[in-house]
Amino acid sequence: MAILKELRPVMPILIGASVMLSLGMGVRQSFGLVMQPLTRDIALTVSDFALAMSVQNLAWGFLQPIAGALAVRLGFRPIMVGGAALYVAGLGLFSRADGMSGVMLGGGVLIGMALACTASAISLAVGARAVPARSRSFVLGAITATGSLGALVSAPLGQTLTTDFGWRTGLLGFLALTVFMLPAAWIAGRVDRLAPPTPASGDISAASPRLALGAALRNPSFLVMTAAYFVCGMQLLFITTHLPSYLAICGMDPSLSAGALGAIALFNVFGSLFFGWAGGHWSKLGLLGGIYIARSIVLACYFAMPPTPASTLVFASAMGFLWLGVGPLVAGSVVEMFGLRWQAMIQGVAFMSHQVGSFVGALGGGLLFDALGSYDLAWRLGVAMGLTAGLVQVAFALLRPPPASPRPIPA
Repeated sequence: MAILKELRPVMPILIGASVMLSLGMGVRQSFGLVMQPLTRDIALTVSDFALAMSVQNLAWGFLQPIAGALAVRLGFRPIMVGGAALYVAGLGLFSRADGMSGVMLGGGVLIGMALACTASAISLAVGARAVPARSRSFVLGAITATGSLGALVSAPLGQTLTTDFGWRTGLLGFLALTVFMLPAAWIAGRVDRLAPPTPASGDISAASPRLALGAALRNPSFLVMTAAYFVCGMQLLFITTHLPSYLAICGMDPSLSAGALGAIALFNVFGSLFFGWAGGHWSKLGLLGGIYIARSIVLACYFAMPPTPASTLVFASAMGFLWLGVGPLVAGSVVEMFGLRWQAMIQGVAFMSHQVGSFVGALGGGLLFDALGSYDLAWRLGVAMGLTAGLVQVAFALLRPPPASPRPIPA
């Protein structure tokens, strides 16, 4: 109750950021539901669709540091509202696609640009700026948790509309949801009215963007975290893009795909809250490594056996618990290492690595499936790389923990 009383003045900002994140991520995580009917209807291959989703993730990743830097210069509100408008426009074009160009531009480029302005790095930066340090890790976990609830609405809505009326109607249903991102972004933009954190003399927060970026790229803890984040993106986008296709190939009921995405979203709430809380008590970098190891074990156990409805829902629930818990841990680690002012930009650099991994996971899974006729090699590679990344992250967190406060920039 004490923390709720403390957060009451900024609660509209936190709710706006959560709703914006929830709708954007929920819709984006549900695109795999339209892959099978879309590719059949307009004569595309699985790897064509995967390429568009991969370009979406690359556009998101490479533009994320730019969006973070512009939020410092221009304010969060114009960046977030502009991103929400791009999301609506992208879905409109995506729903009218008659070939690869429409899928690529609408579902790939425009939605990737929109996510750079509205998704986790920006929304968590808004939350981090709005609350005091003592409650920051919990609040970041709570934003991430509520941000996962969008899939509980978008996945069943998209599945129902796609099954009953076709994939174009399913995408229009997604468009209707994303319209609500506009007022949510506007309300979250009230964070611009708050007094910015006062940078200490010599603190990285007082640096120019170039010097702040240079300090991040010289920090070994940040570089290891960023490299492991690549594998995180690869695993997650492989699952969201290809799990519906894998279940269809195995003869599962189409509704199971929506049920699995819904289970991921539901258990993501519990996982995000837990890891947000845990990040305030234990090493954030060590927890990140533990998530990557646990994910890889769950992935191996599921794909090693033929899927059943029960095993699929257990897999989705376990992965959901381990899904977006990385968000508050990465954001909190960046704040600990570098301060608040350039958090969105520096976190965007780490996220760029995540999105390159997403590109590899989505496109690589499609290419391997088209070449081999199965996903066996793709999931085995994902498991091996995830275990390696997790073990390296844990070892480095134990051997070289980050400083408790941002380092001064060398003169």
